[in-house]
Amino acid sequence: MNTYTPPEVWDYQSIKAKNGGTFGGTNRPTAGATHEQKLPVGESPYQLYSLNTPNGIKVNILLQELKQLGAITGYDAYKINIMAGDQFGSDFVKINPNSKIPALLDQSTTPATRIFESGAILLYLAQKHNAFIPTNLNQLSELYSWLMWQMGSAPFVGGGFGHFYAYAPEPMEYPINRYAMETKRQLDVLDQHLANHTFMIKDDYTIADMAIYPWYGRLCLGELYVSDSYNAAKFLEVHTYQNVIRWAKAIAAREAVQYAQALELKVI
Repeated sequence: MNTYTPPEVWDYQSIKAKNGGTFGGTNRPTAGATHEQKLPVGESPYQLYSLNTPNGIKVNILLQELKQLGAITGYDAYKINIMAGDQFGSDFVKINPNSKIPALLDQSTTPATRIFESGAILLYLAQKHNAFIPTNLNQLSELYSWLMWQMGSAPFVGGGFGHFYAYAPEPMEYPINRYAMETKRQLDVLDQHLANHTFMIKDDYTIADMAIYPWYGRLCLGELYVSDSYNAAKFLEVHTYQNVIRWAKAIAAREAVQYAQALELKVI
């Protein structure tokens, strides 16, 4: 049994040396830049600073869909290596004070417009180009609801289940059980919804699908939290969510999505 007793006051310095796990060396309890940084800026209207994680892939998908639609001419995409602490560089922090990917700079405005948080970027681009977003108020409210659902729920999958199942220094039964329970509940929410809908908003492919697919769709396709020592798809029995799998396969078959998932990000 774990005999840990929380101290009266949490102290970062006292736990810093033993703060293990995949991201233990980069996390700290303060905000702001840790070093000077000059981010490259290309000629395209949109400058994306990101990483091909589920949150990053969301924006990759929309930018590529817009490009294939002819709504935009192109974009420059740069890699922010979160394991090396690129997200704490001065230029990146100017775009996103929260030091998380993705972040976008729109150079078509004067001055350039910064947008951070993946959901905000999706809404900004979709509304600006009037694409992949409904105009009907009822359907628009549905899109807002599902987009906010994803933004609020996915941390339980990534920061909760994924962290304790795949990235924590050692397996711990209580948090794995807690977050596996919530992840499966969320998958069931989606599965029941998609039983009567082709996409998240009836028959229309929208940014709601682009936001949800990189997390839940790829999880059900066996692409998240899988290695020689663990397999989240098997652990969570994702084969039982047949409606989610059908929807995920339809999105994965799109050319823009395939390109977005394999997008080569330029080194900064």
